Amino acid sequence: MIEKRQHKFLTVAPFECAWQKDFKFKEAGRGCVVFEAFARNDVTVVFRENVGSQHYHYKTDSSPHYTVVLGSHRNRRLKIEVDGKAVVDVEGVGLCSSAAFQSYWISIYDGLICIGNGRYPFQNVVFQWLDSNPNCNVQYVGLSSWDKHVGYRNVNVLPLTQNHISLWKQLDSRAYNEEEENEEDYEESMCNDDKWGLANFLESWELSDVLFLAGIDERPVPAHKVILAAAGNFHFAPDEDIIQLQEVGYPILHAFLQYIYTGQIWVSESQLGPLRDISLQFEVMPLVKQCEQIMERFKTNKKLFDSGKNVEICYPNCQSLRPTVFPNGLPLNVSRIKEFYSTGNYSDLEIYVEDYGFVAGTHKIIISLWSVPFLKMFTNGMRESASTNVHLREASPEAMKAMLDYMYSGELNMEDIKDNDTLLLHVLLLADKFGITHLQQECCKILLECLYEDSVCQILQVISSVPSCKVIEEFCKRKFSMQFDYCTTASMDFTSLNEATFRNILQNQDLTVTSEERVLNAILLWSMKAKEYYGWDAVDVFLIHSTPEVLFGQRLDSLNHLLPLVRFPLMPFELLKKLENSNLMMSIPAFANLVKEAIDYANFGVTWTDIEPNNGVLYYAGTSYGEHRWVNPMLSKRITITASSPMSRLSDPKVLASRAYQGTSFSGPRYEDGRICSWWMVDVGEDHQLMCNYYTLRQDGSRTFIRHWNLQGSLDGEHWTNLREHNNDQKICKPGQFASWPVIGPQALLPFRFFRVFLTGPTTDPTEPWKFCICFLELYGYFR
Repeated sequence: MIEKRQHKFLTVAPFECAWQKDFKFKEAGRGCVVFEAFARNDVTVVFRENVGSQHYHYKTDSSPHYTVVLGSHRNRRLKIEVDGKAVVDVEGVGLCSSAAFQSYWISIYDGLICIGNGRYPFQNVVFQWLDSNPNCNVQYVGLSSWDKHVGYRNVNVLPLTQNHISLWKQLDSRAYNEEEENEEDYEESMCNDDKWGLANFLESWELSDVLFLAGIDERPVPAHKVILAAAGNFHFAPDEDIIQLQEVGYPILHAFLQYIYTGQIWVSESQLGPLRDISLQFEVMPLVKQCEQIMERFKTNKKLFDSGKNVEICYPNCQSLRPTVFPNGLPLNVSRIKEFYSTGNYSDLEIYVEDYGFVAGTHKIIISLWSVPFLKMFTNGMRESASTNVHLREASPEAMKAMLDYMYSGELNMEDIKDNDTLLLHVLLLADKFGITHLQQECCKILLECLYEDSVCQILQVISSVPSCKVIEEFCKRKFSMQFDYCTTASMDFTSLNEATFRNILQNQDLTVTSEERVLNAILLWSMKAKEYYGWDAVDVFLIHSTPEVLFGQRLDSLNHLLPLVRFPLMPFELLKKLENSNLMMSIPAFANLVKEAIDYANFGVTWTDIEPNNGVLYYAGTSYGEHRWVNPMLSKRITITASSPMSRLSDPKVLASRAYQGTSFSGPRYEDGRICSWWMVDVGEDHQLMCNYYTLRQDGSRTFIRHWNLQGSLDGEHWTNLREHNNDQKICKPGQFASWPVIGPQALLPFRFFRVFLTGPTTDPTEPWKFCICFLELYGYFR
């Protein structure tokens, strides 16, 4: 899905803006920009209908635009402005920039502005705002600044489609199981890396395997061997699970463990000596050193403690370049923990895979820090809570090993993963199953970097069931569509795709094929679940000795739904005649209707009843208003036609102004003002207006007939006047039919620049009731 990349470092001077031809949404009003930035003040992103200049600044812009400011008011606030007016001004959303590069993404979808951090779009959403009067024409992205230089890099512009609506719903709300409150707390904490970590297990009985008895009263304090052993040297005996510390009071032990588990403590002067002693006893040397340094400073400057306040001891922050199980600033030797994993020391959990056996000895506390499902397994009273064994079904042992290696190292073994798509997909599924977000993101990143045509189908089969992989799914569909001929002939993997996925590919706006015969062949092969490649003529031979019910099985209904996606009228006439004499024609009624319609059009230019309409305003525009021979006015840019859904081979606005019949032509649904709708819109030009008193539509080759719609007019393309309303209009009742209606009343005397046929209710198709299927539109009236 990633369409454009700019790896070059880009610096924007104060009060300037960077515009590049690649910084553009594919569809107006819908897109996402992902980037890295660093700044000592505001990071400002502008979305406009047209490109601005280098010296553009949003404060002086009077044209329609959106502005998003990250880190406003000295990196303390988030602002959103619409046409220069602030509509959002909030504090504390975690999006402040800094002197180091940070990753952000901003998406716009019909006025819904979503903002998040991180390199992965549609994840880590921190703020959303919906414009009640959305600007659906913004298309160009400008990277700007305020009063200090801003650095940008790795700028990516992504398309957004209707398929992402379900994704937004997932981002808006998170479904939790209504179980014990502490489980919800775990999940909520793990969604925020700043809150989740070892601190959640400080002096917790959960997963503990060693017990301190502190002071004379032997107060029990639980802990975890592998964590203690990574911080110092505790000399655990093989079966030792109790450590007596009669000479150490609980406050000292608590401070000692808090330092290990959180990296930060507050202590009084009197506690420094005992804390240094217990740290020395167990060789937690960073704490020993810090205690001694503070005690030495105290000797030279007694005023440090005269106030009676406690002094803070923090483990020095050590920034990590990759995700680890521990947050920054813990006095733990991660290399030592990796060694414990490889040797099995202090292991309290053995993982087995069905039909394989033992995989690895691990540590419950380490696994639980990564995964809520594992944590619940160990703490919810399930069998694994008391057991030291976990047996997993339907898991790849190699993928399980790779996932465990990642949990202990924070990185994937690229030698094993890079050239093994199957293993990478299995790791991705395990990461999704066990909620390991960082690993999911890493797998997705590798898949995007290494994606090629031969792996697309295999990836689609796996990730279609993983909600968090919608971005990759859309990217794979687009890749398949652009290499359709190769992907449907090189292997038969595509026949294993589900119907929804295959249909989305056939309807993709980037679908590229050498002929419609290739599309027909692919649909027949998919419907048969074929194991080898052959053309429609071979299928035709099969039908001599078989029936469609036997040949296509459960996919026969799907075949009838997919065949209209083939543009039969574009096939050569000789091929249509061959199809007319085929067994497919006699055995499959839907196929017969489509072929007959295409042949009728080739012979007569019109397929069904109703005569072809007279030439109107759109035809007149195609002649350059009477000056030249006719060409499609969309190509000569005399008029503009747009659809509610993105342009594709099946939603091509040029078709509506063409004189050639298109068997499959529709606009898809979109959301406006919180409700679903579909429409086709005509702009007759900035210098022209029309008082419309008549209009004509033509049904495409489908039986998806409209019943409820309005013809509307507008001067600005935003505020609409109903010129004629249709409620349960039964006039269109045949594929390919022309139908015309007058516009009467005062509305016929009103001049407009924009006209729109707007679906107000469902069509006759129960499966896709909001597909607006027409292949011709003409307007009549007084034109100037």
